[in-house]
Amino acid sequence: MTWIKTIPYKEAAGKLKKLYDRVKGPDNNVDNIMMAHSLRPHTMEAHMAIYKRVLHHSSNEIPKAFLECIGVYVSILNKCAYCVEHHYAGMARLIGDEERALEIRAALEIQRPQDTFDDKHALMLKYARYLTLSPSELTHHMIDKMHKQGITDGEILEINQVTAYFNYANRTVLGLGITTEGDIIGLSPNNNDDPDDWNHQ
Repeated sequence: MTWIKTIPYKEAAGKLKKLYDRVKGPDNNVDNIMMAHSLRPHTMEAHMAIYKRVLHHSSNEIPKAFLECIGVYVSILNKCAYCVEHHYAGMARLIGDEERALEIRAALEIQRPQDTFDDKHALMLKYARYLTLSPSELTHHMIDKMHKQGITDGEILEINQVTAYFNYANRTVLGLGITTEGDIIGLSPNNNDDPDDWNHQ
């Protein structure tokens, strides 16, 4: 599950148990990426706070399915299979069209989002790719291009924050050897109106 010790739900106590109860899914299942924080529960609390506000918040204007798509693309670029599988499942569920979801995944895996997205959304994903693989090469010219495609500054900020979050999550997973063993793939906190509701039911 991970390369470091983790504390399972049934052995948790105190603050850790309270946090597990906030993030758990069916049958007291806690995703391995959250359980990996169990020796330092304060970092799990910080992780979930930023995750919920960046990806699952009602104030976002970009549809959640596309924010999940950004996460899938960043995770593909970082070769983080754990996050690819979890967030592809979430993206596919939100899209509600298996064929379309598979088409998107295929395009992302060969780094050709332009094959399946319009110019605007392909440019959003291009920005995410640069921010992931070569952030120092980004200049204001990319922002100018996004403006010309009708992408607002608020939307650029959303893309920036989702991309940054997934780079953090990918490195948490890859650096600790986190696997999907025992996880329920694709669960997410769905109450977007309450940033403090982390329940994965």
